[in-house]
Amino acid sequence: MPDRVDEAAGQPSRQGTLYVVATPIGNRDDLSPRARQVLESVDLVAAEDTRHSGQFLQAFGIRTPLTALHEHNEADKLGFIIERLQAGASVALISDAGTPLISDPGFQLLAQARRAGLRTIAVAGPCAAIAALSVAGLPTDRFVFEGFLPSKSAARRAHLAQLHAEPRTMVFYEAPHRLVAALQDMLAAFGAERDASISRELTKRFETNYYGTLGQLAARAGEQAELARGESVIVVAGDPAPPAPTMLDSERILAVLCEELPAAQAAKLTAKLTGMKRAELYQRAVARARGQRGRGSDGYE
Repeated sequence: MPDRVDEAAGQPSRQGTLYVVATPIGNRDDLSPRARQVLESVDLVAAEDTRHSGQFLQAFGIRTPLTALHEHNEADKLGFIIERLQAGASVALISDAGTPLISDPGFQLLAQARRAGLRTIAVAGPCAAIAALSVAGLPTDRFVFEGFLPSKSAARRAHLAQLHAEPRTMVFYEAPHRLVAALQDMLAAFGAERDASISRELTKRFETNYYGTLGQLAARAGEQAELARGESVIVVAGDPAPPAPTMLDSERILAVLCEELPAAQAAKLTAKLTGMKRAELYQRAVARARGQRGRGSDGYE
């Protein structure tokens, strides 16, 4: 790779670049031309599984050297890769599928590269969480990615219990052998009527999306073995609790209470009902009382 230009000094930099490259989650046609160009031109590819990634790169005629970087060796490999980058080599980080670091290794490497002042560039592309969310038919303006749930039943239930009142759409990854148990635990935590979807084998030949309530999906998973074939993305609607009271709501409540109670007591009760600040409500109650005293019996001053 050619030397990059240091934007601050306007001079060539001898340090390399760490590219975070998204690769297909199933359909190989989803590899972008830019991702392919980067994988061909870097000096080294850091891969989660060199055997899997070696076959993938070979399918595209890419012969860039590989090194393994996974959850069991990441801490030990940091020094080697950072030294290569500091010496001027460019490195592409890839996972087995999708966008690296999204429930995949790489965080320690990225954090160390940032601390070392190295250039890092995202080569965007497929991500199973976003793909599933895009077809779930659930709110997407705000969502939370939870990744894989704990494998132990007690820990999984405890974690889901903490998410009971989460208002945002939730996205989970789940392994095939834990899908039924995870859905049962979600059913207990969120209720049978919570809307959800399950996407499995995304972008592959047998891609399937299931929609319904958690009660319906849990029952279906227990009856149909094929639903638990391949890793799945579960998308669950957030808690449909009523929205917090607005300023208009508090004004109406305060007005009603002020007709029957002193300003201080009206403000105190309105604060409890709406969660708004008592001091602010008291000032508004006092102003309202003064305004009422300034008007005649016919409503005119």
